[in-house]
Amino acid sequence: TTRVVGALRDRIPGARINHGQGVAVEVGEKQAAIDIGIIAEYGVALHELAVAIRHNVIGAVERMTGLEVTEVNITVFDVVLHDEAAGLVDDTKPRVQ
Repeated sequence: TTRVVGALRDRIPGARINHGQGVAVEVGEKQAAIDIGIIAEYGVALHELAVAIRHNVIGAVERMTGLEVTEVNITVFDVVLHDEAAGLVDDTKPRVQ
């Protein structure tokens, strides 16, 4: 349903994309806990993907903020096939201005 809503939102003129969708962070004075929701491509080793995401997120957050990351929870909301994955990325729009 998330992909359907996202596809509908993309077709509405003036609709805004929520770049924080799928990420929730709880921040304390010295620590942070992060929840991430992803859509994985079929055939990807989910455990290896989760380990890599966890490693990259912990390193980036600790380096940028100085906070200790106590946990990174990753939820796989969906698995898409190659044909479906091609429709998730819109290469016609520039990513930066």
